[in-house]
Amino acid sequence: MSRLELRRSVHANSKGMSAARLCAWLLAGVLLFMIAGILFGSVSISLADLLQGTLSSSEKTILLQLRLPRMLACLLGGAALASGGLIIQSVLANPLAAPNIIGIHTGAGLCTALACALLPNTFNVVPAAAFAGALMASFLVLALARKTRASRTTLLLAGLAVSSIFSAMTDLVITFFPDALIGYSGFRMGSLAGVSFEKLAPGALIIVIALMAACLCSTELELLSLGNDHSGMLGLDSARWSRIFIVISALLAGGTISFGGLIGFIGLIVPQIIRRSLKPGTSGLMQMICVMLAGSLLLMMADLGGRILFAPYEIPCGILLSLAGGPYFLYLLLRNRRKSFFQSRKTKRTANSAGANADCAKRGADHD
Repeated sequence: MSRLELRRSVHANSKGMSAARLCAWLLAGVLLFMIAGILFGSVSISLADLLQGTLSSSEKTILLQLRLPRMLACLLGGAALASGGLIIQSVLANPLAAPNIIGIHTGAGLCTALACALLPNTFNVVPAAAFAGALMASFLVLALARKTRASRTTLLLAGLAVSSIFSAMTDLVITFFPDALIGYSGFRMGSLAGVSFEKLAPGALIIVIALMAACLCSTELELLSLGNDHSGMLGLDSARWSRIFIVISALLAGGTISFGGLIGFIGLIVPQIIRRSLKPGTSGLMQMICVMLAGSLLLMMADLGGRILFAPYEIPCGILLSLAGGPYFLYLLLRNRRKSFFQSRKTKRTANSAGANADCAKRGADHD
């Protein structure tokens, strides 16, 4: 029995929700909020008229050109952001890591702004540029983590510094090319307003391919989350698979940013909640599926809330997610610091006790 199978069997009867049950609840929530997102907004659509096919021409336009693309963007974008967060946390062995925190999103935003400024009329340049920027930032953070062997907190601070640099460079590009990125404020805050099927299609194709790859490689990701030493003992080439998963996470981030802008904190919040909700030892594939569904659900909730909470004004979904994710990140950071503090004190007490026992043994030997 491998170490991975042993860990699953040990935790088989531990507390937590089964993956099948959690998936069923999440799927029901996704369907419910998808229907709500189609029906409610600045203009409400009657469910009876929708089912009977008696919508007016204006309602059909709203449904087909605004609501449906937006719900598909929530479905795919939320799944991509959440699974990308799970991948980054597993590769870096850091549960506090997230694409928007360590600079991956701002790197994609920088390359997107540069591409729009230098190649304004190039077809489908935005998804490719966003992927390139996310890939560049991902490998930069991975190199920092591997070369310096920094602590979790140090790595987060380095990621925040990298994110600030990329953000400042993006602002510089927009200063010199103010018309390069139309709706830049919405892009920077993260918004799904104005998403159309034409704008969604390239990024959606990238996301679907990357999500399929993530599911197919979920077992390797689970092994990688055990750490480089343990995964190496189980025969996994951790360096090679880390590069593969970095490419997958960059595809997920780039595809989402191409139509949704810099939506943050889903990659931090969702994997944490899913890990706490599932039974320990749940397979990597079921974790990945639950994370995808939960990410879609959270983005749908944020998008719908931004549309109806302050109607007729619309709040970008990225603002609501930041308002929820910022305090949650601080809570995780403080909890992790407190846990490290108590662990260090316990280690120190153990070392002192071992030293005292050694001194006593030495004095007894001298007395004899």
